[in-house]
Amino acid sequence: MDWLANIPVVGGPALTILAFVVVMGIVVSIHEYGHYIVGRWVGIHSEVFSLGFGPVLWSRTDKRGTRWQVAAVPLGGYVKFLGDRDAASSGADPELDGMNEYDRRRSFPAATVWRRALTVLAGPVANFILSMVIFTGLSLWVGVALERPTVGEITPLPYENSLRTGDIIVGLNDQPVSNYTDLYKIISEIEDTGNQNLRILRGEDEVSLSVPYFYIPLVSGVEPLSAADKAGIKADDIILAAGGEPLQSFADLRAVVEASEGSEVTLRIWRAGEIFNLGLTPELRDFPNSEGGFDQRVLIGVYGQLYFSPATKTPSIFTAMEFGVSRVFGVMESSLNGLKHMVLGNISVKNLQGPIGIAQISGATAQTSVLSFISLIAVISTAIGLLNLFPIPVLDGGHLLTYVYEAIRGKAPNPRFMQAVMAVGFALILSMMLLASYNDIMRL
Repeated sequence: MDWLANIPVVGGPALTILAFVVVMGIVVSIHEYGHYIVGRWVGIHSEVFSLGFGPVLWSRTDKRGTRWQVAAVPLGGYVKFLGDRDAASSGADPELDGMNEYDRRRSFPAATVWRRALTVLAGPVANFILSMVIFTGLSLWVGVALERPTVGEITPLPYENSLRTGDIIVGLNDQPVSNYTDLYKIISEIEDTGNQNLRILRGEDEVSLSVPYFYIPLVSGVEPLSAADKAGIKADDIILAAGGEPLQSFADLRAVVEASEGSEVTLRIWRAGEIFNLGLTPELRDFPNSEGGFDQRVLIGVYGQLYFSPATKTPSIFTAMEFGVSRVFGVMESSLNGLKHMVLGNISVKNLQGPIGIAQISGATAQTSVLSFISLIAVISTAIGLLNLFPIPVLDGGHLLTYVYEAIRGKAPNPRFMQAVMAVGFALILSMMLLASYNDIMRL
């Protein structure tokens, strides 16, 4: 999707809006369709399926009597089931008692607890399934690394590099290499950032090479909305110097940034044969540590990696699915960990992203690559599915909690009590959205 940014009428703010609408449209559609289709399967009639809120831009009623519509505000969506007072299922419609027997049987309030629970649970589950499918598809598309360390695509460097695509690494600095674990372990122990002695298999021949240090200050990725993103740093840039200090490794760059303590740093950049300077101001950010907590570090928002990518092969569908499921659980785990530390006060609530922040991230990611944008959809889908499972009234998790109560007690909670907790839940969600939106505005 990065080509969109090169079209005058689609670049800039228009790209941000378009990317946001695409992300939210897909994620919300899948979530609400999960509610709709499972409700239909268990015999509950849907009166309205809406993407967005507010004034209706388009609508159509199908042969089952469901009105499908697109509304003007693309910040969510809903399915209104027959017999519900409103789209949030906050209670039964006052007209429920006057319904004929046929309509009453297929209304949401008259459905058994298990049918209502399955219908509500289907929304978040649909989000998780979407994420798993996307991550599985990306694994099949990108592939997995070969067992033996084999050189794939090589990033252009501003100095000589005799490594070639297809070379199989068998030794580094007089130490044997049989797999990537060996390779990364040896690289991590290297102290001299000059040229390295590499032994490779090239065809049938074993060849000795002198190659550049593996973790040069090469930018493999840029975090959206970070200092580096705002300054215009791009993937594959090589940072030759920072703050007037020549850099030999990515660790050198990290040291200069940390030493800046948040003051402006001038970077000397090599990009596809051109050399130029960029100034940026590092930011104090909450960064996850190896113990599962967070540390505050001065960062510019760039990632590093080897200057070659591993050669890959297409995995089996089962391996790809395993990767897809693990990625979904990984996103859930990191989200819950971040929320836990936010509640404990270990990290700032300023990390919360609202609609504006999500739109900015969507637009910035869309300019990076199609695969990154598709991956973002999976991450946001997982996050929204997880959020909806929180036991907060108004959210799906809150509804499920009341169904558990009803199943145990044999009767629904008091309607007045439910209206009160719904109001509290709505106020809590609204407060979180206002806080996140305030954070978005302050970041602008």
